[in-house]
Amino acid sequence: MLKMNQSALIRPDWTPATIALMVLGFIVFWPLGLAMLAYILFGDKLKAFKKDANDSVDRMCAGFRRNQGRHWAHHRTGNVAFDEWREAELARLEEERRKLDEMREEFDAYVRELRRAKDKEEFDRFMRERRNGGTPEATAS
Repeated sequence: MLKMNQSALIRPDWTPATIALMVLGFIVFWPLGLAMLAYILFGDKLKAFKKDANDSVDRMCAGFRRNQGRHWAHHRTGNVAFDEWREAELARLEEERRKLDEMREEFDAYVRELRRAKDKEEFDRFMRERRNGGTPEATAS
């Protein structure tokens, strides 16, 4: 198994290889040269940054796991009167939302029926005009 050490050819330091790669990167495509320069300057800090970022994400996920199963809006405040009022208001709002959803579904069904009736009327008119030998364009004008 190979082990990385400070004698590696490409490491975040000002070595002839990294300088050559940086210059070549600027010649070929300037963002490559800029990336190599960033690696030379900040490469040592990448391990520490990665570890800090991973630790932060792990702490955040642990907090999510602790609160799993509890919805943030339903936690108790300690004031019984306020908690009862809030629960009643949330129930009322949920009932209103349910009614609005039912009304939306009824309206959607109504609009679908209107479209179906209009389509049927247009189709019947087309068929009558076709049977009478006329073209739809001639009868429309």
